[in-house]
Amino acid sequence: MTGYKGMALFPRRIDNQFVMLGRQDSENIWLLRSDDLYTWETGTPIMAPKYPWEFVQLGNCGSPIEIDEGWLVFTHGVGMVRGYCIGACLLDKDDPTKVLARTASPLLFPSAEQRGGYVPNVTYSCGALIRDRRILLPYAIGDEYSAFAVGDVDDLLSVMTDN
Repeated sequence: MTGYKGMALFPRRIDNQFVMLGRQDSENIWLLRSDDLYTWETGTPIMAPKYPWEFVQLGNCGSPIEIDEGWLVFTHGVGMVRGYCIGACLLDKDDPTKVLARTASPLLFPSAEQRGGYVPNVTYSCGALIRDRRILLPYAIGDEYSAFAVGDVDDLLSVMTDN
């Protein structure tokens, strides 16, 4: 499994297989399946950069979260000026190769005051929690700040567009 980045396991098997997201080509989000957790030889690109805030590359921000509507995945996008922003997408619950909806604009991005740091112009997360359809998303900004975003699943889904 050389060269794989941004790997995140789904919290349960799908069709009796282990499933994970990754960024095998440094640009797109891929879905990979395994029978044994050790062999991840084949995958399918499921989401490519589409909007200006993610033109350079797209990746996941932690493991998918199962909700009634499907698999909620927080994503990070890298735009033309190497700005890392956070967005989200919704994958089909039974066939996560199908992207049902995604955010056309970033949900979180570094402000002008928060663009510094060792790696500047970055807003990034490694996962979120959901309880009673409320989202808690810890994230980092410019390698100098940490923060939490709190929101509602229904509000997030309402700003997503069909893929």
